[in-house]
Amino acid sequence: MMRRLPPLNSLKAFEAAARHLSFTRAAEELFVTQAAVSHQIKALEDFLSMKLFIRKNRSLLLTEEGQSYYLDLKEIFQSLQEATERLVAKGAKGAITVALPPSFAIQWLVPRINKFSQANPDIDVRIKAVDFDEGFLTDDVDVAIYYGRGKWTGLHADKLHTEYLTPVCSPMLFQGDKPLDKLDDLKHHMLLHDSSREAWKNWIRHYHVSGVNVNQGPVFSHSMLVLQAAALGQGIALGHSVLARPDIEAGRLICPFEEKLISKNAYYLVCHQSQYELGKISAFREWLLAQVQEEQENDDYH
Repeated sequence: MMRRLPPLNSLKAFEAAARHLSFTRAAEELFVTQAAVSHQIKALEDFLSMKLFIRKNRSLLLTEEGQSYYLDLKEIFQSLQEATERLVAKGAKGAITVALPPSFAIQWLVPRINKFSQANPDIDVRIKAVDFDEGFLTDDVDVAIYYGRGKWTGLHADKLHTEYLTPVCSPMLFQGDKPLDKLDDLKHHMLLHDSSREAWKNWIRHYHVSGVNVNQGPVFSHSMLVLQAAALGQGIALGHSVLARPDIEAGRLICPFEEKLISKNAYYLVCHQSQYELGKISAFREWLLAQVQEEQENDDYH
C-alpha cells in the first residue's frame, strides 16, 4: 500500500514559513525566491485540501489547522536533524574538528594532542583556534572548549579544570630593589591585565590589598600574551592556573605568593547533547577527560 505523503519541498517551505511567519524570510533561508515558497505552500494546501495560512497585507498568520500541522512537523524536522547528526558522528574514522580559545590551544591542548593521535590513528584532529562567545557551537565544529559557567542550552558540557587565579611573574623581578615579600608589595610593580581589569580588581578586593592602583598597566586580548609579558619581566600577571602551569614548570614564571582565588568560570568540553556518546566525539571526550584526571592526580600546584 502506497503512503500518501506530501512533497518534501512543500513541507520544508511550510515549516520555514510557519517558523518565521514570513514567505520572504523562508525564501532567504531556503535559498529560493519568494514566489517559489508561495508556489510550494499553494501546492501543499491543494494536496491537503485546506488553508494553512491567513494572508494579510503586511502580515502572515497560521490557521488553526496550520498551527497544529506546524507543531507536529517541527518535532519531525528536529528528529530528522538529530538522526542525521548521530549518523555523521557515529563514524569511528574521519576527522574531528575542535574549536577552542587560542590560549588554551597553545598552552594546554597542542602539547598533548599527539597522544590522542597515537591512540586513535583513524581520527584526524583539526584544531580551530577561535575567539567566540560562549554557548555558540557552529555546524562545522564537532566539539568545542568554552570558558564559562557550564550551562549552555542544548549542549552537553564536561568540566575540565577548576580555575585558580594567582599572581605570577618572572624570577627577574626578585633581582630588583622592589621586594615581593607581602601582598602590599604589589603596589611597587606594574600589573598586567588579561582582557579587562576586573580580574585583578576582584582579587585585590578579596584579599584586602591596599595601595594598589588596579587601573594602571596594559591590557592584553589573550591570556598567552599577558603570560608572555610577565615572563619577560614586564610586570605581574594574574595567572589562570591551567594556562600558567607550563611556564611555571619551566621556571619562566613563579608564584610570589601562596594566595589563590577560585574563579567562577572554568574550562568545559562541549558538544551537542545528542552526540556526546557517539563515535569519534565519544573517543575524544573520553581521552580528554582522562588527560585531565591524570593531570589532577599528579598535580601539586592546586
